[in-house]
Amino acid sequence: MSRFKVSKFRHMEARPSRREAWISDIRAVTTPTCGNHIKSSCSLIAFNSDRPGVLGVISLEGHEENKRHVTYLGCHSDLVTDLDFSPFDDFLLASGSADRTIKLWRLSGTGEALPSVPGVVLGPEELPVEVLQFHPTVDGVLVSTAGKTVKVWDVAKQQPLTELEAHKDLVQSAVWSRDGAIVGTACKDKQLRIFDPRARTQASQVSYVHRMRTTQSSM
Repeated sequence: MSRFKVSKFRHMEARPSRREAWISDIRAVTTPTCGNHIKSSCSLIAFNSDRPGVLGVISLEGHEENKRHVTYLGCHSDLVTDLDFSPFDDFLLASGSADRTIKLWRLSGTGEALPSVPGVVLGPEELPVEVLQFHPTVDGVLVSTAGKTVKVWDVAKQQPLTELEAHKDLVQSAVWSRDGAIVGTACKDKQLRIFDPRARTQASQVSYVHRMRTTQSSM
């Protein structure tokens, strides 16, 4: 018997889907931001279109050509810098923008019109929103960054639950751990920071990425 564990994926290979299942002729654009420009839930795909502040939305239901059309959501007055679907609701989309606001949109299924106004508006921030992400285990909570600031929001109350300690430079990324217990941030000052937002606003751990060392702050 082999002492090595046999992988159940060893005979798997990636193959392109049939052409009928492709979503083609998409007019998208890449903007110079730190966030994501395309996101998918189990029901919808949303992406940055070639028009500033406008997202394209495609339903994943069915494979027929007439069900693969793109609808457009005019959501911001400036570039959309990041977007994320709620892990608890396939049709709830959050968008952040250079117009310094975060907006939540209740999208619809196939054949239904997209909303003309957001359900919730968070902000405005002092600087453009860079990134945002829904909490993976708690409904209605998300983290966002703008400039040197990181906030954890209660969406229902439309106010921050906490504001983390200010960074020294532009915050380029903020990500929840899988269990939602901690938030990791990456900053233009070349430092990675780990926060437990429920316990304290200061970073519990800081890694100097290009110095190959990690310092642990007092707990």
